[in-house]
Amino acid sequence: MLAESQGLFALSQPCPRCRGNGTVIEQPCPKCHGSGRERRIRNYTVKIKPGVKDGTKIRLKGKGEPGLHGGPAGDLIVVTRVEPSPIYERRGDDLVVNVPVTYAIAALGDKVEVPTPAGPVSLTIPAGSEDGKLLRIKGRGAPKLKGSGKGDVLARIRIQVPKRVNKKERELLEELKKVRGS
Repeated sequence: MLAESQGLFALSQPCPRCRGNGTVIEQPCPKCHGSGRERRIRNYTVKIKPGVKDGTKIRLKGKGEPGLHGGPAGDLIVVTRVEPSPIYERRGDDLVVNVPVTYAIAALGDKVEVPTPAGPVSLTIPAGSEDGKLLRIKGRGAPKLKGSGKGDVLARIRIQVPKRVNKKERELLEELKKVRGS
């Protein structure tokens, strides 16, 4: 230990040659350079539960870097990264999916197919549904991390307005406009 005087203060720091070990290795190992540790790459198999969320941390006890001077190894922390779905938006254990419907289906009601992770499901769109309305399909969402079962699929109604209409559609829409008074 070196002691250095800095005016009123005395600072202590480890010896720069032996780094406080008390011994100097004259011909250190070319792999570890005298540290007693060397880098190695190891592969571990990590079990990831279904329905895991992005950013979840999984701890592997004792699989991290070895401790200094023969100390116990630390823990390895694995952080999950879940790729976003092009179909679903995640809300906890629930999955939100946009369901495009025509104005006629939204106004009159009908059955439509909704994609779920377990396959398509027939869903009844109630008459008078507005754009953005959420309809719940129970038990078809992501697996629950706590407890058993699955979350729900929330079908978000998206009313599709055609960019072009044919002559017959235009006539019918004009008639509807007259009837509605708008």
